[in-house]
Amino acid sequence: MTTSTTPTTFSELALIQPLEARLIELEYKQPTPIQAHVIPSVLKGKDLIAGANTGSGKTAAFALPLLQDLFAQKSKGGKASQGSRGNYVSGLILVPTRELAKQVSDSIKSYAVHLNGAVKTVCVFGGVSVNTQMLALRGGTDILVATPGRLLDLISSNAIKLDRVRTLVLDEADRMLSLGFTEELSQLLALLPKQKQTLLFSATFPEQVQSLTQNLLNDPVEVQLQSDDASTLVQRVFNVNKGEKTAVLAHLIKQNDWRQALVFVNAKNSCEHLADKLYKRGIEAEVFHGDKGQGSRTRILDAFKSGEIEVLIATDIAARGLDIEKLPVVINFDLPRSPSDYMHRIGRSGRAGEVGLALSLIDYEDLHHFKVIEKKNKIRLEREEVAGFEVDDVVTEEMLAANKPSAKPAGLGKKKRKKKDNGNSDVWLKNS
Repeated sequence: MTTSTTPTTFSELALIQPLEARLIELEYKQPTPIQAHVIPSVLKGKDLIAGANTGSGKTAAFALPLLQDLFAQKSKGGKASQGSRGNYVSGLILVPTRELAKQVSDSIKSYAVHLNGAVKTVCVFGGVSVNTQMLALRGGTDILVATPGRLLDLISSNAIKLDRVRTLVLDEADRMLSLGFTEELSQLLALLPKQKQTLLFSATFPEQVQSLTQNLLNDPVEVQLQSDDASTLVQRVFNVNKGEKTAVLAHLIKQNDWRQALVFVNAKNSCEHLADKLYKRGIEAEVFHGDKGQGSRTRILDAFKSGEIEVLIATDIAARGLDIEKLPVVINFDLPRSPSDYMHRIGRSGRAGEVGLALSLIDYEDLHHFKVIEKKNKIRLEREEVAGFEVDDVVTEEMLAANKPSAKPAGLGKKKRKKKDNGNSDVWLKNS
């Protein structure tokens, strides 16, 4: 679709009046680029592979046409109307995390307010009672938002069948196709009818996603709208001394008076350790990871979104599906293991055109890995220092290459070099 024909209003997208009225109530002024490009193709029944930056409106891009199609089919008494008679489902949306499942389901139900209950939506995921979800699925559902593991449990209990699915959506498709979900996803795909519409959405599309399209999608429309525009999300990288990350993090939080900061680490126990260290420095933080029960996870997220919790330390389960309006800053205390997860992490800030800031704290052991992250994501960021926490020596990639990976470059640990503080670092951060 060319720029000249891209719809600029929701009216041009030929959405039905109940959906358009709801968008007006939600103060959706005009479709985002991903919505403008995707919705017409989905309404035409096309298969689709779509990529766009996080916070770009992907959920509405597939939810609105899916709701419209199912509402039309039910109004006509077509096969889709049978989804709520018997334990069948018409539209299946697979997501990798509980939080994303709930967020997508809540959005769909919000968009469908003026459909007067004609389209039934059910959300299922692990960590909560399966019996409650089985009751919700009694009589089937029109739209099912699910994590793969819980969906397989429900299928084995005969609570739902997938042989009448008309539309399949893989949200965060790159994560869905990672090693952790490959087996489960293969089992589910085998249960789906061959004739169906398939939609793949993600912020990143590595090789495994591209290879899947050859077998799963039929002549798909491809939409890639990742933007290199850094006007709303500013990325910064700070060199720090080994062992000083906590001190630098505490300094930045206090100096900039952040009322909401999402801090990423790589392990569950790292969450607890960092929270304890920050507490000793006068900063209270909550932790968010996979060992938390679902009720606790929901409570923590709600408290963070409302501002009750100011600092949240999380593993990568918070890198996807966490939509916090106007989140000012995301901090990589640990670098993500996967370069694609870097983009998902920082995408929690600067969403929907809001100004955001993404910081990464790296010591000399992180330099090589961050260079890989930059290469994979086609970015290059200037290395900076925080005033008062200058590194012992300037460490470059070239210096690392001349040493063994585990060796500490010569000069580190000696007397710190003096550096004039121009004051720009903290002033810029506080005003961002």
